[in-house]
Amino acid sequence: MSRGARGTARRASGKTTGLRLYAMTCGWLSSDLGMMLAGREGTIRFPIPAYLIEHPKGRVLFDTGLHPQSMHDAHGRIGQLADFFQVHFRPGEDIRSRLEQLDIDAERIDYVINSHLHFDHAGGNELVPNARIIIQRREWEAGRLPEAIQSNGYNPDDYGHGHLVRQVEGEFDLFGDGSVVSFPTFGHTPGHQSLKLKLSRGEVVLAADACYFRESLEKLHLPGLVADRVQMVNSLLLLRKLQRNGARIFYGHDPEFWRQVPQAPLAVV
Repeated sequence: MSRGARGTARRASGKTTGLRLYAMTCGWLSSDLGMMLAGREGTIRFPIPAYLIEHPKGRVLFDTGLHPQSMHDAHGRIGQLADFFQVHFRPGEDIRSRLEQLDIDAERIDYVINSHLHFDHAGGNELVPNARIIIQRREWEAGRLPEAIQSNGYNPDDYGHGHLVRQVEGEFDLFGDGSVVSFPTFGHTPGHQSLKLKLSRGEVVLAADACYFRESLEKLHLPGLVADRVQMVNSLLLLRKLQRNGARIFYGHDPEFWRQVPQAPLAVV
């Protein structure tokens, strides 16, 4: 059997080889709840997740959390956004430190799959200097437009570090075996993507900001500000379909859900 045929057979059977998922909390933010769920009042404190995926062919991060500068100089790092978000971020919570707690050298991370380029998802890219970035082409292009940088909360300081960048279009199977597959979930930003993983106990979808909370999915309740409302609703409908087909959805910033997620060094199973 050829290599390609073996890969096809693995995908058909749903089996993967040695895939492990670790969830890490890289700080917290507080904001008005209405920013996260349009029309709602009050405030919310929510986690900043990042994930490590260990595959026989390489180590992958899905998002990298906040930049360490945010601990002591939020305005200097994220500018006017610091007027809308209160940063709760302590030493030992940045992505490099989280990896060290797993006895992993951040310089030996092979890939970073960024869901999108906002400060709480790409802020730690600088700390994994040898990784190749996997990003939707639409997102990479949006993050380099001066007008988008002004209006959409992008900061090139988070992603302009000279990494090798692979710009993908549509669904992308990182290792060719169906175990780590990014796919478009546009709407929150022009090129947002989520990640499908095949674990030993079933499929997990890391939704990131395509779906902030469980309520976002159950009620199609959008944030107060999105790049494209129609596309975001379509992305939520896609996540609903994946959920109906048995996938477990990991919401982007849901504090109640996050309390149920095993944290590294425990693996998510």
